[in-house]
Amino acid sequence: MTETYYFIAASKAFIESEPLDEVLEERKRNYAERGKPIDFFYVERPAFLSAPEFDGVRARIDAPAIAIVSSDPKAIRWLKLRLEFVEMGEFVAPSDTIPDPLASLLE
Repeated sequence: MTETYYFIAASKAFIESEPLDEVLEERKRNYAERGKPIDFFYVERPAFLSAPEFDGVRARIDAPAIAIVSSDPKAIRWLKLRLEFVEMGEFVAPSDTIPDPLASLLE
C-alpha cells in the first residue's frame, strides 16, 4: 500500500545552524497535548532525494542533506514556516524509485 509523504529538506550545515531541536520539541509537545502520535521523522542523508524526480531539489541543497518526513502535510507546512529557507515537497512511497520513505544513505 502506498502513502503520500511530505518533507522539508536542507543542507546539514543549514539545519545545524537553525534551532531545529527546539522546533521539533515544540511540535512534540503540541502532539502530546493533543494525544496525537509522532508522525514526523528526522532523516540524515535521505535516500529518497536520490530519486530522479528530486534532481532539482538536490541541486538546490548542499550535500549532505537532512530531511524531516511526515505523512501529515500540516506538520511539514508548519516546519517550513518555522525554518523558512528549506525545500518542501511530497512523494508517494513505496514506489520503483523510492522503496523506503525513511531510508538513509548512511545505512
